[in-house]
Amino acid sequence: MNFSDVLQALNQASAFELYRMRAAIDRVIDQPQWIEAIRSRLRVGQIVEYFDWQLNAGRKAQVLELRRKQALVLDLESQKRWLMHYASINVDNADVQIREQVRRGLGRNEVAVGDVLGFIDRDQQERSGTVLRLNDKTVTLLCGRARWRVAYAFLHRVVDSQAIAGEQLAIGDAAAASARP
Repeated sequence: MNFSDVLQALNQASAFELYRMRAAIDRVIDQPQWIEAIRSRLRVGQIVEYFDWQLNAGRKAQVLELRRKQALVLDLESQKRWLMHYASINVDNADVQIREQVRRGLGRNEVAVGDVLGFIDRDQQERSGTVLRLNDKTVTLLCGRARWRVAYAFLHRVVDSQAIAGEQLAIGDAAAASARP
């Protein structure tokens, strides 16, 4: 499924149309055949990946219990137990990243908590940092010891591993860093 096309169509819908769509999707997901199709592929103790919509990323978990409409899982990173809908479990190992076709910057669905991203600050200095939080219009980044709120349109992926420290990375520093063995 091309999520870029779906997202583009959804952006043109009214709030009421989106609400109706969500209700229709919820009804389809709750149909017994969908639940059983996923539930039949799970076993207690199995390690699975699920989609965490708050982090916009896939996470690993262990199945603890299979219930009628939900699975009880243990998140392997946080060690917290969650009851989650079967539809959120990625049994087909599908790519969880949604790549929007955005003219500049990154789209909301292309960014996940923990990603290292860069931007150019008000003083035209290149900065990079780790994503702490995803907001509606901005991302909260930890750059060194400072927190920055940056609009998605100003973000870019960081390729240089030296930039992960979060401090300013001048062009000369990047050239010198790449020249080091």
